[in-house]
Amino acid sequence: MIVAGVMSGTSLDGIDVALVEIRHTKTRHHIKPLVFHSEPYPKAVREALLAISSAMTHTATISRLHFLLGELYAEAVLKASKRHRPVLIGMHGQTIFHEGTPVEYLNHRVASTLQIGDPSMVAERTGIYTISNFRERDIAAGGQGAPLVPYVDALLFRDRRIGRVALNIGGIANITVIPRAAQLDDIIAFDTGPGNMVIDALVRHMTAGKQQYDRNGAIARGGKVHPRLLEAMLRDPYFTRKPPKSTGRERFGQEFVSGLIATGIGVEDLIATATEFTARSIALGIGQTSGKARELIVSGGGVHNKFLMRRLADLLPDLRVCISADFGIDPDAKEAIAFAVLAYEFIGGRAANLPSATGARRKVMLGRATPAC
Repeated sequence: MIVAGVMSGTSLDGIDVALVEIRHTKTRHHIKPLVFHSEPYPKAVREALLAISSAMTHTATISRLHFLLGELYAEAVLKASKRHRPVLIGMHGQTIFHEGTPVEYLNHRVASTLQIGDPSMVAERTGIYTISNFRERDIAAGGQGAPLVPYVDALLFRDRRIGRVALNIGGIANITVIPRAAQLDDIIAFDTGPGNMVIDALVRHMTAGKQQYDRNGAIARGGKVHPRLLEAMLRDPYFTRKPPKSTGRERFGQEFVSGLIATGIGVEDLIATATEFTARSIALGIGQTSGKARELIVSGGGVHNKFLMRRLADLLPDLRVCISADFGIDPDAKEAIAFAVLAYEFIGGRAANLPSATGARRKVMLGRATPAC
């Protein structure tokens, strides 16, 4: 079966579409990536998404973007499908709010998450059966609704002989610890903290929006890490919490970045410090949980930051650092591939959350179906 996975992450770069051929036998999944297509967000759409992801906003704006993103997702899928016609779409949507840990609200304890991008628009425009809303059922089962990709990491990267850690560096960084010969219940996974999110925001501030990211880590390489600020950042209580745990823009978004800028430290030095912060927090999370792992498999936009990758190698000398492309998985496509697989699991009637990663009370099927007719 050919399945399209659609992903737009917390970096707000755009829409990623992966076409994947998937077969399931009694003993294993056969997952073959076919096509990867990335469609950048129009500048106005990106700015609108950034605005509603960083502050309280009018419901009309959210509603309009919800339907507009459905149109944009459908267009991206159709562009990716010129040679291969998918029969199923797994669409993550754009996260604009995520609060996986329950908080007191109106005399109730409430956890919540919100991904926009209307699946009805996608199904109608493409004529393809669409699965969406993957995070909600896990939250209903007492989980944090994240991370969900570890289920697919285990399918792609577990090995009978060696332990591995799969690391995805998107806006947020997350790890999946896969022991040697692991069963799904053996997997440990969680968000380690910020990935590219803080770095990207500082680069946009420094360049007045002319650059969206630190190409190859050149700015960070030219700056100086501010030791006291770095120590203060690493004292955030999130880093000492035990998994399962997840985080996002609500903790490391614009308010966090504004606090860094308010220190008065030069922006180049802030970018150097933020890059070290990302590397140290990832290394801290891996050091707390990786056990006897021997390989670190990196994916996500962070693989293109050569300076960040070098710092990870320096901080984790006992692990062989490689990228997912070494295993046939495009680093930029992995999360889109993951939601294609999760959609495939939904129509197969198989639970695809990992309670050890999300904290859910039990395994549940993830997703909600929108037929094409």
